[in-house]
Amino acid sequence: MFSRTWITGLTLAALTLLFIAAQSAKAQTFTVLYNFTGGSDGGYPEASVIQDAQGNLYGTTVYSGDLSCVNDNGGSQPGCGVVFKLDTTGNETVLHTFIKTDGALPEAPVIRDAEGNLYGDTARGGAYGWGTVFKVDASGNETVLHSFNNTNGDGWGATGPLLLDKAGNLYGDTYNGGVYGYGTVFELDGGTEIVLHSFTGSDGAYPYLTSLLMDNKGNLYGTTYEGGTSGQGAVYEVSNGQETVLRAFAGGTTDGCYPIGIPAVDSQGSLYGTTNACGSSNMGTVWKLSKNGTETVLHSFTGSDGAYPHQGAILDANGNLYGTAAQGGMDGYGTVYELNKERVLTVLHSFAESDGANPDGGLILDANGNLYGTTINGGTYGYGTVFKLTPPAPTTITLTSAPNPSTYGQAVAFTAAVTSKLGPPSDGETVSFMKGKTLLGTGTLSGGSASFTTLTLAVGTNTIKAVYSGDTTFATSTSKAAGQVISKATTTTTLASSLNPSKVGQSVTFTASVAPEFSGKVTGTVTFYDGTTLLKTVYVSGGVAKLTTKTLTSGTHTITATYNGSTSFSGSSALLTQTVH
Repeated sequence: MFSRTWITGLTLAALTLLFIAAQSAKAQTFTVLYNFTGGSDGGYPEASVIQDAQGNLYGTTVYSGDLSCVNDNGGSQPGCGVVFKLDTTGNETVLHTFIKTDGALPEAPVIRDAEGNLYGDTARGGAYGWGTVFKVDASGNETVLHSFNNTNGDGWGATGPLLLDKAGNLYGDTYNGGVYGYGTVFELDGGTEIVLHSFTGSDGAYPYLTSLLMDNKGNLYGTTYEGGTSGQGAVYEVSNGQETVLRAFAGGTTDGCYPIGIPAVDSQGSLYGTTNACGSSNMGTVWKLSKNGTETVLHSFTGSDGAYPHQGAILDANGNLYGTAAQGGMDGYGTVYELNKERVLTVLHSFAESDGANPDGGLILDANGNLYGTTINGGTYGYGTVFKLTPPAPTTITLTSAPNPSTYGQAVAFTAAVTSKLGPPSDGETVSFMKGKTLLGTGTLSGGSASFTTLTLAVGTNTIKAVYSGDTTFATSTSKAAGQVISKATTTTTLASSLNPSKVGQSVTFTASVAPEFSGKVTGTVTFYDGTTLLKTVYVSGGVAKLTTKTLTSGTHTITATYNGSTSFSGSSALLTQTVH
């Protein structure tokens, strides 16, 4: 096995020193579906699994099976590997046990056609010892479709999954061999192998654990672990037998190096993948390569969130990426992560060895959002596991308010309804009502509904959202923004005199009281007039403005108090007749 050489040089001790905070894990249900024993059932699954329409899983283990099989990997692990099926109840069936002459060390996932036949490749074994392409039919019968011979430009050491086109042709790559010894891209047409490209080193070298992608024009895309301009890996295209380097990785702290695993593609033709090293902490990256050739590092692993991703990432319909990191996490045994479309990484699971260790294989995602994968080590017997991550059920939260529009100081009731395919969440859970990043208040769910009432929203259009925090069964959700329109409130001003009638020279205090339509603290100023003559403008305090004067002349005076309004309140006036003798 090629992977052990450079993975083991990256110690767990180095990882445990780096605990830069990643976003905390979402609520997930993690289940070990199967623990390999290292016997006839296989051991050390390095590849991801695939799933049929009935929910059965299929995969390979690199070792074990027939323990008498000498696998020529240079290590101490016995057996040449198996192809297995895992039904929905967790029962394993070994579909094929490799015996070296028909292949050994299957590091890649299998693929499945419409008739239920499985296709894969092995890194060693076969007629010449350099690996095979094989088929296992629905009855478990294996056929060697091609044995690599490492002569006349043929490759050897196939480690990535195959690609099956509509015509039934198989495509793949080899880690070694070819004209220059740096690996090949090949096509298998009816049992006849065609080498489509031999890597030269400068255009890429050693495609490892990577699958090919094919567009609707028949062009192939993939990655090489090394080679390219800087010798640190490349993304390439093969079209009509001609190879083009789309991106050569530069390494260092700002770029990844040594791309590995299975790339993903979005509807715009952008490619996504991982590198096994480099980035800000030299622990690997997640990258995006746009159709125009622009590469973006979406995430650099730091250790606490994972390290040294050994496979690519998968992409869901919403633009979120999911993948595994072979090491790192809380205990150093690897992680399952989500990188959402805002490019915030969340650790979904940190392996603890007892539940699996070192998830070298990638993930698959089913229609219900469940993730499936393997770990090459750990589990009950230490020979690896097949696992399932069941995410919380998606929820939808809708937000309404009444009345809308409303008036400043008027009670506005917001109601959030949380629903899901499983029904409403449990009573007593919390919904937060947010204005931007400001928490207005919370409500408690009852029958799937939570309410919050406020009197303090500002005049204008207030953008409010409701956020359900989720639990182990139900996922978090945020409502669409609701625009709550608040209008100015009216006011009522009353005016009183401390002495009426009064005498010339006596001190008279006029008190203007300003009352809001609903509630709230009235601020601003009141202007006092004697007829049309301005007496003074006074600030309102506690809803009251006062003016004291000794200057009123003998006669009848019309005193007016005018509240001048504010951002929240409309103005109003009051008057009285003051008699002075």
